[in-house]
Amino acid sequence: MEDPPTRFIMYYVYVLVNEAKTRTYTGVTDDINKRLAEHNAGRVKSSCPHRPYKVMHTESFATLIEARQKEKFYKSTSGRRRLKEMLLNSTRFKI
Repeated sequence: MEDPPTRFIMYYVYVLVNEAKTRTYTGVTDDINKRLAEHNAGRVKSSCPHRPYKVMHTESFATLIEARQKEKFYKSTSGRRRLKEMLLNSTRFKI
């Protein structure tokens, strides 16, 4: 008898930007669409007043540890600078 297939879980660092392009939110999840829906429905206390959000950037990782390290970087001063550059250079999010 064969073992049932194992689900390979990917973890994603995601960066959301609000419609006014004044706020970003960085987090980790294994389901980006579900997490975006939670943010836009107001179920995330820290992002609730600034909604609606769009996905600005995602990166995938094989382990939660790697994803948390990248999230920590994006929340640092140099990481926030990099996100600001991405936002300013993006054709999808022109200010």
